Amino acid sequence: MDQKQKKGPEKNHPAGQNPSGEQGSGKKSNISRRKAVKALASLPVLGLFGHQVLKKRNYDLQNRESVIRELGLDEIEFPVSDYGTQKHDGDLIRIGIIGYGARGDQLANSLGFMHPDQIKHRNEQGTLKEWLEQEYLNVAVTGICDVFDMRRENGLVVAQNKIRPGGRTAPKLPVKAYSHYQDMLDDKDIDAVIIATPDHHHGQMTVDAAKAGKHIYCEKSVANTEKEINALYSAVKASGIVYQLGHQITQNVIYQQAREILNKGLLGKITLLQTFTNRNTSHGAWVRHLDSQGNPRPGSETSIDWKQWLGSAPHTPFSIERYYNWTLHFDYATGLIGQLFTHEYDAMNQLLKLGIPKSVTSSGGTYFWKDGRDMADLLHIVFEYPERDLTLMYSGNLASSLNRSRVIMGNDASMEIGNNIMISADRNSPRYRDKIRAGLIDPGSPMITYNPGAGKIDAVTSATERYYASRGLTSTTINGRRVDVTHLHLREWLKCIRDGKKPSINIDVAYEEGMDCVMAHRAYVEKRVVGWDDVNKKII
Repeated sequence: MDQKQKKGPEKNHPAGQNPSGEQGSGKKSNISRRKAVKALASLPVLGLFGHQVLKKRNYDLQNRESVIRELGLDEIEFPVSDYGTQKHDGDLIRIGIIGYGARGDQLANSLGFMHPDQIKHRNEQGTLKEWLEQEYLNVAVTGICDVFDMRRENGLVVAQNKIRPGGRTAPKLPVKAYSHYQDMLDDKDIDAVIIATPDHHHGQMTVDAAKAGKHIYCEKSVANTEKEINALYSAVKASGIVYQLGHQITQNVIYQQAREILNKGLLGKITLLQTFTNRNTSHGAWVRHLDSQGNPRPGSETSIDWKQWLGSAPHTPFSIERYYNWTLHFDYATGLIGQLFTHEYDAMNQLLKLGIPKSVTSSGGTYFWKDGRDMADLLHIVFEYPERDLTLMYSGNLASSLNRSRVIMGNDASMEIGNNIMISADRNSPRYRDKIRAGLIDPGSPMITYNPGAGKIDAVTSATERYYASRGLTSTTINGRRVDVTHLHLREWLKCIRDGKKPSINIDVAYEEGMDCVMAHRAYVEKRVVGWDDVNKKII
């Protein structure tokens, strides 16, 4: 049915409330002079001035409602989450974690496993409640693999802790420790693996896990070379297992809402996407703490199996700096591209289905962190999609904390996406010309915002809302409660294993992202424009 023909109360708003959250009855919200004077009786100092303030506020409210109705957003139907309603009894999934560093520990937390000391600390800080209210996923971590014995031992403690979210108790299953990941893959008591190792292991480990019939959740980036990506793609496709690439940002409900708004065509023809990441701390620039326990122990070999950690990477003498700060070196990673740009690509790809670009150029260098790194600390990348009349631009800076939003630009309006959505009309927009001239839309400020925490669409944002909008990488709001987005991403993967379905970042999506990253990395290293041959499926 055409939306203009629909009758009855507006959807998605409590009875007696309009889309802006103000009380009223229906779409008219005029405040009579008698009611206004009565309301101001207890405020004699305001007098007539106070009445005029209420009239102005009411006028602005009617303008907001008019804009929302005319844009077709008054009856927009955003996806409804089933979070907190799912039951996972009777289908326990046994998981092995390969690589138990900081990210491995975070992933275990998101599955519902936490170290007793961390539980105690979070309880003292008053932050444990949110984790305990997390949905129970009915999984058991039955294997921990790491080349560093201290991390492996820490993982065992976490996996055996009996406290679980959702008020559930831990299944009584043994947890095994592995020094070699191949031994874990040979274990018939493990159904699925999480790969949270340095990036240079992702390709081979994914191939081996797929051939062993294990479902795979692999942290980004996909792999470091075109050859590795082709090999793992073929292995996963031939295996029939469920593969999920470890992104979490689009589990934020803001992206589900942004997709619905984009489908309304409010931006006009989209030609430019801009994404950014800024950091300005040593930790943010991957100067990691060097743990003394990683050094050789008196009278014994090092506690890190260095040969196994290197894998197929070039052989170098043991280096505690390289072990902790592997991200800085191209022997193991692709720098900002694999660590930060991947999030930005995923955010835009989930909304616009970008795929692999026709060509990529990269520029930048190491301008601030003069510590011997290969990684650029200032990087600009341009991805061209000429068949779609579209360009994606990325800029990363590790020497500035300036907040820069993700922006989708159309000829009628632009959309900024962080923890909320802000849509601003272009001052020369053909579509909004009349409303701009009439003063109903101010092109100098957002005309539409959506804040999932507030649970409503609103017109005209405040400076405060704009200030608090951020990148949305850690949590989202579902039915009024904060939920960890990594937990949601793992939940989706597990549900697809049980239901035999494809997750959102399946092997086909991962293949495209992986090739994008390799193209960008080669463009930077080789100082040239790198292209994609779509016929022969190869980088040129």
